[in-house]
Amino acid sequence: MEKPYDFRSIEKEMQEKWREAQVFLTEDSTDRPKFYGMDFFPYPSGAGLSVGHCRNYIPTDVVCRYKRMKGFNVLHPMGWDAFGLPAENEAIKKKSHPKKTVPEYIGTYKRQMNMIGIGYDWSREINSSSPEYYKWTQWIFELLMKRGLAYRSMSPANWCPSCKTVLANEEVVDGLCWRCDTPIEKKDLPQWFFKITDYAERLIDDLDTIDWPNSIKLMQKNWIGRSDGAEVVFKSEQGDDIVIYTTRPDTLWGASFMVLAPEHPLVEKLAAADKKEAIAEYRRQAERQSAIDRQNTEKEKTGIFIGAYAVNPVNGRKIPVWISDYVMMGYGTGAIMAVPAHDERDFEFALKFGIEMLPVIKRSDGVSKSVAHREQAGEGFEEALAAAGIEYSLKDGMYLITLNEQNTDKYIALAGEYLTSYAPVAGTVWGFAGPEGFLPWDSFEAGGRIMDMLRRHPGLKARTVMEFYSGIEFLKDVLLHVEKSAIINSAPEVEAFEGSEAK
Repeated sequence: MEKPYDFRSIEKEMQEKWREAQVFLTEDSTDRPKFYGMDFFPYPSGAGLSVGHCRNYIPTDVVCRYKRMKGFNVLHPMGWDAFGLPAENEAIKKKSHPKKTVPEYIGTYKRQMNMIGIGYDWSREINSSSPEYYKWTQWIFELLMKRGLAYRSMSPANWCPSCKTVLANEEVVDGLCWRCDTPIEKKDLPQWFFKITDYAERLIDDLDTIDWPNSIKLMQKNWIGRSDGAEVVFKSEQGDDIVIYTTRPDTLWGASFMVLAPEHPLVEKLAAADKKEAIAEYRRQAERQSAIDRQNTEKEKTGIFIGAYAVNPVNGRKIPVWISDYVMMGYGTGAIMAVPAHDERDFEFALKFGIEMLPVIKRSDGVSKSVAHREQAGEGFEEALAAAGIEYSLKDGMYLITLNEQNTDKYIALAGEYLTSYAPVAGTVWGFAGPEGFLPWDSFEAGGRIMDMLRRHPGLKARTVMEFYSGIEFLKDVLLHVEKSAIINSAPEVEAFEGSEAK
């Protein structure tokens, strides 16, 4: 019978051989290709390593070992994020001094990492609380100050009342401190900032040189914050300026609501009295989320209408003001104009809450779609479609019709001749084609008239034109588009801008 694998004795023996042979020591100069593998440096607490630490460190070690076996000169260092309030608070809790507790905790972490067998080059170990390390952080900070690249400002921060320290967004997990599971609070605190925006163009361009997932690159671009746009002022009914920043001023005519960050200072002033209790509770919920959680495009949209309206400066329309956690004070002005026909996040929000919308940018591919009931089509309809070169199929008693710019007008004419009820048309052309001609959806007022027409039919659940369209599966892929193209359904002088194309 084979003896069982005695991993304890075998691993201990092999780890000792690794140390003696210094197999993880990195040469300073070599002709071999280089590979640099670095994990985040842990804060050494009294609890020692956790499974969460191992989840990060072991996969990196696997990659580094693979690279060594492929002939790379691998640098895999480790260090300790041991400077600041967390180390001080831990020492206070132990009624000791950081100078004593930090080395003890580092020793525990290092022993546990060696027990696991992670291949670090310990000759390059660093400790952020050591004078030798701190000297250089001070040197670079002073240099940034002299160059005008560091400044102090008030800003909302994630505050852990237990650790008594600020947390990065990545250190907030489900609204809790990653270290002690205490619910975090949002506080306006004086903080130091670096002017990374001075290097935004280079930082974003360099993202093209790395092989990262597109979702991570998008997060980095949002964090770096380079954009070309304009500030626009919307007036509240009370006369307050609500300043928004937009990269798409070409869509202003399609703005149908505004969203403020729950923390926005105007919320308290603009909110109706009967909304304030719900707003306060929503704010508390938003405070428990990290910025990453709030920016998650996959999470369900939430929000509250605060009972106030603002005036769109380009057309004078009153639009409702909402708060939602996907808008944050730390990004832009903490307020956005929402153009749901041309922004996925706003589109989902408007559909959920029944907010009207209007397409103001034309599709560039010329595609439109329509559906018509077979029982409401006169004899010869199919032959007429075929003769006009219009693509269609029949499914569950419905004609599914795909149009292009060359045959859309022909279809509208055929609908007036053969259909006994209105058929929705969506995509490049918007409206309803039927026996009394074409009802275009080319303004918010036209949308109201279309809804009046639709309400004549019993059982209507849709609150807006777009919600009606979105209930038809065949139309869904032409309802939202975000690309820049010709401006439509706006002011004539704007639609004529640069040959009707927004750039």
